[in-house]
Amino acid sequence: MHVYGLIGNPVGHSLSPPMHEAAYRELDMDARYVTFEPDADAVARAIDGAEALGIDGLNVTIPFKQDVLDLVEPDDLAARIGAVNTVDFSTSPPRGYNTDAAGVRRAFEHHDVALSGAEAVVVGAGGAGRAVVFTLAEACEAVHVANRTVERAESLAADVRRERPGATVTAGGLDTLDDRIPAADLLVNATSVGMEDDETPVPSGLLHGDLAVLDAVYSPIETRLLREAAAAGATTIDGAWMLLFQGVVAFERWTGRDAPVDAMNAALRSHL
Repeated sequence: MHVYGLIGNPVGHSLSPPMHEAAYRELDMDARYVTFEPDADAVARAIDGAEALGIDGLNVTIPFKQDVLDLVEPDDLAARIGAVNTVDFSTSPPRGYNTDAAGVRRAFEHHDVALSGAEAVVVGAGGAGRAVVFTLAEACEAVHVANRTVERAESLAADVRRERPGATVTAGGLDTLDDRIPAADLLVNATSVGMEDDETPVPSGLLHGDLAVLDAVYSPIETRLLREAAAAGATTIDGAWMLLFQGVVAFERWTGRDAPVDAMNAALRSHL
């Protein structure tokens, strides 16, 4: 039997287990997906133990995405982003990947939103924001990062420009949204705003019908930002699509098989 799983703390809220288990059932695979919740100071021992036990692959979530970077051999993208969310134990040393980046790209592609030539605005410069900005900087004409802490946005933009010379990546505070969103094609909320309260990081008056809006928040599935974007005529993409496709990419990385996307999506949304 193949064993895959998730390492994080906490992990009880995760929707990855039902999503991956649905894929195994659909393809009649002899596999299980389990969760592990080590203490913060035990992540290195946990990765060593997983390898010793013959676990095939692990997803990685908060707070270990950066810690695991130093415990595996990251691919170029994960190294640039500075975080690993997927570990493949089929090699020695284990390889680390960041499938959050591919999740962003495939979420847009699934909704027929073109990235090439687009101008994008990303709200948030944390872990999710880094994956989003690095991804969009590879495909879009220009990316602007807006963050409550301006220095953090500027640091992320500088990191991307250093790794991708010639990329047009700018940064500023949330007050720069007034100037950037009206001319933008894409808008991504990579913050947790809207998860706990019915709030939005973007004033509704800035939203327009030429936007495609992706909200990384998936609980609730319809955030205030998405409601107001839809009312403005924008294309809306909920956070479950990003969650789904990062899992799809991890599954395909581990197994070498095409993921049963519809089955995984149905299982994910049934638990939202």
